[in-house]
Amino acid sequence: MSSSEFRVEKVVSREVLDSRANPTVQVDLYTGSGFGRFSVPSGASKGHLEALELRDGDKQRYAGLGVQKAVENVNKILGPKILGMDSRDQAKIDRILINLDGTENKGRLGANAILGVSIALARASADTTKSPFYRALAEGRKPSLPMPLMNIINGGKHAGNELSFQEFMVIPAGFRTFKEALRCGGEIYHALRLRLEAKYGKSAINVGDEGGFAPPINSVEEALGQINDAVDEAGYSPGQNVALGIDAAADSFYNQASGKYNVDGKLIDGDDLLELYVSLQEKFPLKSIEDPFHDEDFASFTRITKKRGAKVQIVGDDLFVTNIKRVAQGIRVKAANALLVKINQIGTLTETIEAVEMARKANYGLVLSHRSGETEDNSIADISVALATGQIKAGAPARGERTSKYNRLLLIEEELGSSARFYGPEFLKSHN
Repeated sequence: MSSSEFRVEKVVSREVLDSRANPTVQVDLYTGSGFGRFSVPSGASKGHLEALELRDGDKQRYAGLGVQKAVENVNKILGPKILGMDSRDQAKIDRILINLDGTENKGRLGANAILGVSIALARASADTTKSPFYRALAEGRKPSLPMPLMNIINGGKHAGNELSFQEFMVIPAGFRTFKEALRCGGEIYHALRLRLEAKYGKSAINVGDEGGFAPPINSVEEALGQINDAVDEAGYSPGQNVALGIDAAADSFYNQASGKYNVDGKLIDGDDLLELYVSLQEKFPLKSIEDPFHDEDFASFTRITKKRGAKVQIVGDDLFVTNIKRVAQGIRVKAANALLVKINQIGTLTETIEAVEMARKANYGLVLSHRSGETEDNSIADISVALATGQIKAGAPARGERTSKYNRLLLIEEELGSSARFYGPEFLKSHN
């Protein structure tokens, strides 16, 4: 193919809606013979060190959440700067975008503007080669279907109930294929629906931001118990082919003034919270604990990793914010043993890959993640396969912005055929 076919010819951005009816940035990028589009996700539970999502602040429009400034930055600054460049030069172009902004947190032009261009560029380059996005991005890695961590009870900032912890996940790990794992998760989701409706009434099966149920439960242990029983009722075996996971999102219930955590209506210190996690892990087949402490408490992350890390995946999200400086610090002190990867936390594809490879080199687990404010864009499905992260968080098997990711993974698995690899059993084996 000629180099002219890969040349960036046009970049255009617009404001579209995400799954919470908030505006977000969508970018289209055209090469000589290819096209890429990306819609930028948005989080509700954000680490304070995340790259900045630029919002307009005009209260007369979308309550100040408009993204017209970010869209304008794409159309007038970022896009024009890369016209004529070779779309295959992803790292070079990403560095240009970063330098155009010139701030540590991408706060001048907006991480949402920069990320929109970065991923649209990668998609357009792949389309130019007429390759699926995951194949073009793999670059020597062996594509791997990720195991889904499915958030089927929502709490914290993702729901209107009194649950302190933000996510309660089912992990269908003990299967040979992604397709079988997805079926398992879907059947457990329906079994849980019946349980919750029977015990708490119809309002209990209303769903939160990520498609999980938001029942009137105020006890962490009760929420895990309901899911564990639903696993059994769906015909699966807790701890044998299905595990459980939680995203505590401890920042959201940490009181900085007192240094204590508000869990189940009680104020407890970090030592008591650690013992709560140990107790839950001994009572349930709990194999993944995300953000168990607030995002500056590397010491407590180190303690829980040393104490339970051989049996449980300790995932750093707000702790690391997909930033190589934070990841390097965690590796040095052995805080956590897995990295949650959110492309909009850092703001470019290149920086995301750098964080993934740094964590992989340190033998950390990898979990590619959606955000609570999503769109029908399914790019993270391809990215998870291409980077062989092994795990993906895309929410419950419900709501179109969640199922679009799962359905894309089904198509990728079908296309890979006999060469498709699925990480689930390996995860289960390594955490038993």
